[in-house]
Amino acid sequence: MWIIYALLSAVFAALTTILAKIGVENVDSTLATAIRTAVVLVMAWGMVFLLGKQGGVSAIGAKSWVFLTLSGLATGGSWLFYYKALQMGEASRVAPIDKLSVVITMILAFVVLHETVTLKGVIGGILIAAGTLFMIL
Repeated sequence: MWIIYALLSAVFAALTTILAKIGVENVDSTLATAIRTAVVLVMAWGMVFLLGKQGGVSAIGAKSWVFLTLSGLATGGSWLFYYKALQMGEASRVAPIDKLSVVITMILAFVVLHETVTLKGVIGGILIAAGTLFMIL
């Protein structure tokens, strides 16, 4: 089932790029990011309440709060830079560079999370990086 969710994530990420490129055309990229963030905030909390998960907030430990907060800050930084890049560049060139996050995530997973390095993972990462370079040149 996770594959279906991952594919849906990819479809919505692609839609995000196209819709954002159109939406940011005559809007300051920082303001556009704030508007997007407000919509995501309302949607996320709406789902929490719709599914009745709001009671779980009190069970979240300090370590999780710290890392979820840091993740939120990283997301904010990513979105701010992404919208600025979209405003200035072509979506078909910005998106592949943004997807280098896959390669960076793999490297960080090996270094920080001590995940197993496999030949398949290394080759896949190299191919993603090469494909990105090919797309933007």
